[in-house]
Amino acid sequence: MRRTSSSRSRVAVLAGGGLLLGALSGCVAGNPPPPSATSVAAPAPSGGSTAPTPTPSKRSPPAPQAPPEPATASPEPGAPVFSAAVGPVTSELAERMTPSSWREGCPVGLADLRYVTLTHRTFEGGVATGELVVHADVADGLVGVFHDLFDAGYPIRSMRLVDDFGGDDDASMAADNTSAFSCRPVAGTDRWSEHAYGRALDLNPVENPWVSGDAVEPPAGAEFASRPAVAGVIAPDDATVRAFLAAGWQWGGYWTGPVDYQHFSTNGT
Repeated sequence: MRRTSSSRSRVAVLAGGGLLLGALSGCVAGNPPPPSATSVAAPAPSGGSTAPTPTPSKRSPPAPQAPPEPATASPEPGAPVFSAAVGPVTSELAERMTPSSWREGCPVGLADLRYVTLTHRTFEGGVATGELVVHADVADGLVGVFHDLFDAGYPIRSMRLVDDFGGDDDASMAADNTSAFSCRPVAGTDRWSEHAYGRALDLNPVENPWVSGDAVEPPAGAEFASRPAVAGVIAPDDATVRAFLAAGWQWGGYWTGPVDYQHFSTNGT
């Protein structure tokens, strides 16, 4: 990319409160005996007679009801679950990365980088597993960001290492590929990009292009330069931006010019 600056429901069991049934004793004329507190069980029904049905006493309050337990949300059975793993750059991965995205003389060593795999939503409504290489200091925090994006339903077109594109940033962007580490300078300068430190990430480059006047990169991003409210497009203060900001990352979409809608970095460049 070219840029000049860079959450079971429990069933609430309502304890059934039964009504205490009582019967009032009859009164006899004259001096009535004191009321009896003896309760008499109603006889069982038989074929020749039917026992009278007791009348509930209005003076007998119902037993207290137990308060319902608080309801909590639970994942829908079979719903996709976010997962991620963070590991070192193995010898096999180092071979894959050299020399397309890393080489001797880069400002960060392979031992300081981490290989991250994580699940993400797709534009087709499914779930896929992507991969990133980032600096060790930001790996765990970035996993948290993508967990938030997964929960928010944000789709990602592709998430592969730039090495799958020969380390060519333009080719990676044209494929709408989300990537992070790439040992390269800021285009047009001799200054290392934050990507070269594993502290920057480009997210859905086509839907979120780099824009400077009439220039748009990648070119396929021209139809999104006006920032239509469609899937994948990042907007100011949306869930995507908030997730990155909460983790200490800054968004190139807030730049005054050029504007880099795909770009997030830890230092704002």
